[in-house]
Amino acid sequence: MAESFKLSVHVQPGARGTTIVGWVDDVLGVRIVAPPVEGKANEALIALLAKVLGVPKSSMRIQRGGSGRQKLVQVDGLEQTKGDEILRKLLSS
Repeated sequence: MAESFKLSVHVQPGARGTTIVGWVDDVLGVRIVAPPVEGKANEALIALLAKVLGVPKSSMRIQRGGSGRQKLVQVDGLEQTKGDEILRKLLSS
């Protein structure tokens, strides 16, 4: 069975900057400059998370919440523990 990392994300589109804010109740807060129009914010979210996690964008997909602020992102080929570790290190620095 293929490994996958699932991540709950709360997205704030149309922000002044694109950044990962931090954790609130096991949900990752992310601000995105791109507007929530024609999937631009979703594309920017995928690009940011792919860069941070060190995976190709093609391995990522929004499993749930494509048109809302609350999303469930799935990353194929990345273990849950490894993904958690990467984000923990990023947010602690």
